Amino acid sequence: MNILMLDEAGVLARADELAGLLTDAVEHGASIGFVLPLTAAEVRDYWNGVAVQIAAGGKVLCVALDEPGSVIGAAQLGLEWRANGRHRAEVQKVMVRPAARGRGIGAALMRRIEDEARRRGRTLLFLDTSVGASGAVEFYTRLGWIPAGSIPDYAADPDGTLVPNAIFYKRLA
Repeated sequence: MNILMLDEAGVLARADELAGLLTDAVEHGASIGFVLPLTAAEVRDYWNGVAVQIAAGGKVLCVALDEPGSVIGAAQLGLEWRANGRHRAEVQKVMVRPAARGRGIGAALMRRIEDEARRRGRTLLFLDTSVGASGAVEFYTRLGWIPAGSIPDYAADPDGTLVPNAIFYKRLA
């Protein structure tokens, strides 16, 4: 497995692979901001928006590639731009193809995101995930993230059911 950062051109060059990753994740229950049915246009527009945010300096995207070089996972870092928050960033859209789960890919992506945040001078990270089968509470807890609370009915799972979220943070040394 190889993990690399994608720039705007990299996102556009791998648009089909990224679309497949997101669609696969959502169709297998990942609560990452989308509900079913998921359209190809919605997915394409999402990744085009990510490319624009990367070009503007507001987002970082790292991807995990398998041995042939296909995208099997991704994680994003949303960089706070306001003066009072430039020490923090939000981890977003961590996803691994269901067929590749359980091999440490998600943990490797998180390590890379944390390293990139440190490199950019960020000392505090936060994220949220759904509570229940579609979320990753246990995963983030295992990685040393600290729970900060929850909001009931925060977001809809891919099937449309409203579920609470779990908010986590991690201070970076």
